[in-house]
Amino acid sequence: MEFGNLTFEPAAEHIDLVADAVRAALESGADGVLVAEIDPDVADTAAFCERYGIGMADGANCVIIEGKRGDAIRYAVCMILATDRIDVNGAVRQTLDAKKASFASMDTATAATGMEYGGITPVGVPAEWALLVDEAVAASGPLVIGSGLRRSKLLVTGEYLTGLPGAQVLPIAKPPAPPA
Repeated sequence: MEFGNLTFEPAAEHIDLVADAVRAALESGADGVLVAEIDPDVADTAAFCERYGIGMADGANCVIIEGKRGDAIRYAVCMILATDRIDVNGAVRQTLDAKKASFASMDTATAATGMEYGGITPVGVPAEWALLVDEAVAASGPLVIGSGLRRSKLLVTGEYLTGLPGAQVLPIAKPPAPPA
Protein backbone atom coordinates (compact mmCIF):
# COMPACT_ATOMS: atom_id res chain seq x y z
CA MET A 1 0.00 0.00 0.00
CA GLU A 2 1.30 3.41 -0.93
CA PHE A 3 1.08 6.01 1.85
CA GLY A 4 2.92 9.28 1.39
CA ASN A 5 6.14 8.44 -0.44
CA LEU A 6 6.42 5.00 1.16
CA THR A 7 5.32 1.53 0.18
CA PHE A 8 4.00 -0.40 3.17
CA GLU A 9 3.89 -4.19 3.03
CA PRO A 10 2.44 -6.82 5.40
CA ALA A 11 4.48 -6.85 8.62
CA ALA A 12 4.15 -10.63 8.87
CA GLU A 13 6.19 -10.91 5.66
CA HIS A 14 8.89 -8.45 6.82
CA ILE A 15 9.26 -9.34 10.47
CA ASP A 16 12.96 -8.38 10.34
CA LEU A 17 11.82 -4.74 10.24
CA VAL A 18 10.36 -4.76 13.77
CA ALA A 19 11.84 -5.06 17.27
CA ASP A 20 11.80 -8.46 18.99
CA ALA A 21 9.02 -7.41 21.41
CA VAL A 22 6.89 -6.23 18.48
CA ARG A 23 7.57 -9.44 16.57
CA ALA A 24 6.36 -11.51 19.53
CA ALA A 25 3.17 -9.43 19.78
CA LEU A 26 2.50 -9.67 16.05
CA GLU A 27 2.67 -13.48 16.20
CA SER A 28 -0.72 -13.40 17.92
CA GLY A 29 -2.25 -11.16 15.26
CA ALA A 30 -0.72 -9.06 12.51
CA ASP A 31 -3.78 -8.75 10.27
CA GLY A 32 -3.82 -5.29 8.74
CA VAL A 33 -0.43 -4.28 10.18
CA LEU A 34 1.87 -2.98 7.46
CA VAL A 35 5.54 -1.99 7.65
CA ALA A 36 7.94 0.14 5.60
CA GLU A 37 11.68 0.62 5.91
CA ILE A 38 12.84 4.21 6.42
CA ASP A 39 16.04 6.16 6.93
CA PRO A 40 16.73 5.90 10.69
CA ASP A 41 18.16 9.42 10.68
CA VAL A 42 14.65 10.78 10.05
CA ALA A 43 12.70 8.56 12.46
CA ASP A 44 11.60 11.50 14.61
CA THR A 45 8.10 12.67 13.70
CA ALA A 46 8.63 16.07 12.06
CA ALA A 47 11.65 14.97 10.01
CA PHE A 48 9.92 11.72 9.02
CA CYS A 49 6.75 13.48 7.88
CA GLU A 50 8.70 16.02 5.83
CA ARG A 51 10.93 13.43 4.15
CA TYR A 52 8.17 10.97 3.30
CA GLY A 53 5.29 13.33 2.49
CA ILE A 54 3.06 12.22 5.34
CA GLY A 55 0.92 14.72 7.24
CA MET A 56 1.44 15.12 10.98
CA ALA A 57 -2.24 14.23 11.51
CA ASP A 58 -1.54 10.89 9.81
CA GLY A 59 0.90 9.88 12.51
CA ALA A 60 0.50 8.92 16.15
CA ASN A 61 3.19 9.32 18.76
CA CYS A 62 3.80 6.80 21.51
CA VAL A 63 4.68 8.44 24.81
CA ILE A 64 5.72 6.54 27.94
CA ILE A 65 4.56 8.17 31.17
CA GLU A 66 5.78 7.26 34.64
CA GLY A 67 3.35 7.87 37.49
CA LYS A 68 4.34 7.78 41.15
CA ARG A 69 2.34 7.59 44.36
CA GLY A 70 4.50 6.94 47.38
CA ASP A 71 6.83 4.06 46.54
CA ALA A 72 4.56 2.74 43.79
CA ILE A 73 5.54 3.42 40.17
CA ARG A 74 3.09 2.82 37.33
CA TYR A 75 3.68 3.20 33.61
CA ALA A 76 1.36 4.16 30.80
CA VAL A 77 1.84 3.86 27.08
CA CYS A 78 -0.03 6.77 25.56
CA MET A 79 -0.98 7.21 21.91
CA ILE A 80 -1.76 10.71 20.68
CA LEU A 81 -1.88 12.24 17.22
CA ALA A 82 1.43 13.80 16.20
CA THR A 83 -0.35 17.16 15.99
CA ASP A 84 -1.34 17.10 19.67
CA ARG A 85 0.28 17.35 23.09
CA ILE A 86 -0.34 14.91 25.92
CA ASP A 87 -2.22 15.89 29.07
CA VAL A 88 0.32 14.35 31.45
CA ASN A 89 -0.75 16.13 34.62
CA GLY A 90 -4.47 15.84 34.01
CA ALA A 91 -6.02 12.81 32.34
CA VAL A 92 -2.96 10.55 32.36
CA ARG A 93 -1.97 11.23 35.97
CA GLN A 94 -5.54 10.65 37.12
CA THR A 95 -5.84 7.40 35.15
CA LEU A 96 -2.62 6.13 36.73
CA ASP A 97 -3.87 7.20 40.18
CA ALA A 98 -0.53 8.96 40.61
CA LYS A 99 0.43 11.93 42.72
CA LYS A 100 3.12 12.87 40.21
CA ALA A 101 3.42 11.99 36.52
CA SER A 102 6.19 12.72 34.03
CA PHE A 103 7.74 11.45 30.84
CA ALA A 104 9.74 8.28 31.50
CA SER A 105 13.45 8.68 30.91
CA MET A 106 14.86 7.44 27.62
CA ASP A 107 16.86 4.76 29.46
CA THR A 108 13.80 3.52 31.34
CA ALA A 109 11.59 3.49 28.23
CA THR A 110 14.07 1.64 26.04
CA ALA A 111 15.19 -0.86 28.68
CA ALA A 112 11.64 -1.75 29.76
CA THR A 113 10.24 -2.06 26.22
CA GLY A 114 13.25 -3.55 24.44
CA MET A 115 12.72 -0.95 21.73
CA GLU A 116 14.82 1.86 20.29
CA TYR A 117 14.20 5.44 21.33
CA GLY A 118 12.34 7.15 18.50
CA GLY A 119 10.70 3.88 17.48
CA ILE A 120 8.76 2.90 20.60
CA THR A 121 5.32 1.55 19.79
CA PRO A 122 2.38 0.21 21.83
CA VAL A 123 2.65 -3.12 20.02
CA GLY A 124 4.56 -5.41 22.37
CA VAL A 125 4.92 -3.18 25.43
CA PRO A 126 4.86 -4.81 28.89
CA ALA A 127 1.39 -6.24 29.55
CA GLU A 128 1.16 -4.73 33.04
CA TRP A 129 1.41 -1.18 31.68
CA ALA A 130 -1.71 0.87 31.02
CA LEU A 131 -2.34 1.46 27.30
CA LEU A 132 -4.13 4.76 26.81
CA VAL A 133 -5.34 5.67 23.32
CA ASP A 134 -6.59 9.19 22.74
CA GLU A 135 -10.08 9.47 21.26
CA ALA A 136 -8.77 11.15 18.09
CA VAL A 137 -6.32 8.28 17.52
CA ALA A 138 -9.06 5.71 18.09
CA ALA A 139 -11.22 7.39 15.44
CA SER A 140 -8.43 7.61 12.85
CA GLY A 141 -7.94 5.64 9.67
CA PRO A 142 -4.41 4.82 8.56
CA LEU A 143 -1.80 6.02 11.07
CA VAL A 144 1.97 5.76 10.96
CA ILE A 145 3.49 4.62 14.26
CA GLY A 146 6.81 3.24 15.45
CA SER A 147 7.93 -0.33 14.86
CA GLY A 148 10.22 -0.66 17.86
CA LEU A 149 13.16 0.23 15.59
CA ARG A 150 14.23 3.58 14.15
CA ARG A 151 14.66 2.07 10.68
CA SER A 152 11.00 1.32 9.99
CA LYS A 153 7.43 2.41 10.66
CA LEU A 154 4.15 0.55 11.01
CA LEU A 155 0.89 1.54 9.34
CA VAL A 156 -2.19 0.67 11.43
CA THR A 157 -5.66 2.01 12.14
CA GLY A 158 -7.09 3.49 15.30
CA GLU A 159 -9.31 0.43 15.48
CA TYR A 160 -6.24 -1.82 15.55
CA LEU A 161 -4.72 0.21 18.40
CA THR A 162 -7.92 0.09 20.45
CA GLY A 163 -7.97 -3.68 19.99
CA LEU A 164 -4.56 -4.17 21.60
CA PRO A 165 -4.65 -5.96 24.97
CA GLY A 166 -5.71 -3.64 27.78
CA ALA A 167 -6.28 -0.59 25.55
CA GLN A 168 -8.46 2.16 27.02
CA VAL A 169 -9.84 5.01 24.89
CA LEU A 170 -9.68 8.30 26.79
CA PRO A 171 -9.34 12.02 26.09
CA ILE A 172 -5.60 12.28 26.91
CA ALA A 173 -4.53 14.87 24.32
CA LYS A 174 -4.52 18.63 24.32
CA PRO A 175 -4.46 20.71 21.16
CA PRO A 176 -1.06 21.97 20.04
CA ALA A 177 0.29 25.09 21.73
CA PRO A 178 -0.50 28.30 19.82
CA PRO A 179 2.42 29.75 17.86
CA ALA A 180 4.56 32.16 19.86
